[in-house]
Amino acid sequence: MSGSGLEFEKPIVELEQKIIELKNFSDNRKIDLSDEIVKFEEKLKKLKEDIFGNLSAWQKVQIARHPKRPYTKDYINLIMTDFIELRGDQLFGDDQAMICGLAKIDGQKVMVIGHQKGRDTKENLKRSFGCAHPEGYRKALRLMRLAERFKVPIITFIDTPGAYPGIDAEERGQAGAIALNIREMSQFRVPIIIVIIGEGGSGGALGIGVGDRVCMFENSYYSVISPEGCAAILWRNRANAPEAAAALKITADDLIKLKIIDEIIPEPLGGAHRDPSIAAAALKTSLKKNLKELLKLPLDQLVEKRYEKFRNMGTWNE
Repeated sequence: MSGSGLEFEKPIVELEQKIIELKNFSDNRKIDLSDEIVKFEEKLKKLKEDIFGNLSAWQKVQIARHPKRPYTKDYINLIMTDFIELRGDQLFGDDQAMICGLAKIDGQKVMVIGHQKGRDTKENLKRSFGCAHPEGYRKALRLMRLAERFKVPIITFIDTPGAYPGIDAEERGQAGAIALNIREMSQFRVPIIIVIIGEGGSGGALGIGVGDRVCMFENSYYSVISPEGCAAILWRNRANAPEAAAALKITADDLIKLKIIDEIIPEPLGGAHRDPSIAAAALKTSLKKNLKELLKLPLDQLVEKRYEKFRNMGTWNE
């Protein structure tokens, strides 16, 4: 992996760099160092398994935010064909933090909707770092209604720190737009699959987060508040974010036990950014399986099961 990596990845990055240097030295000097290289590669494999096999909640949050992690557009390009982007909410404008459009997965038509971050500062400013405005949620709702009209399944990719928090967004009805989406998504008479591909932050995630199946990549997170926000409230110090992340139960392993999500999608060792094609293949397998199951259900039963799914969240017995 290029770059310095995350703090806990530094031993891995250093060893990877050593292996690259050894290979280059071997090639340039025509010296056979294959035995030494194999030993280092075995050591690297064990180091990866030790570190990535025991990640804390906070470390998974860091992986979910990795700047090289695949975003919505990457997954669309890797697993879908015939993508046609559809823009605008027909009220205010087009929000580039939310990508929407028609596509196909092995011939099956779908309406795909997802948050989109940028790869550099200029693009992040254009896309508001993946934080959608009200017009983004209204665009998503407009196209979900279109999907229902033409009986096309809906797939949403969640990857946002939260909805855009600016005054202009509040003036244009941010809370109302998200609330309306939640209500309408609970009633659409087409299959809806939700996938948390990176960050799943607060109402910004819920605005496209109501569906029949909620899937989650293993190194993503899904939370009512960011760990830093929680730490600032409870400890008055954002430095307590690691403790907050553990207490919030925001990882895929936690949420499947709590029955908030339905499926964990595996990632390559170290995160989806280390091999996006493997992550995309796992995502495609999950989507095809869930689409096949949901398309068999009668529409009345589909909507009823979706309603029951979300009504049962947060219940417990004493």
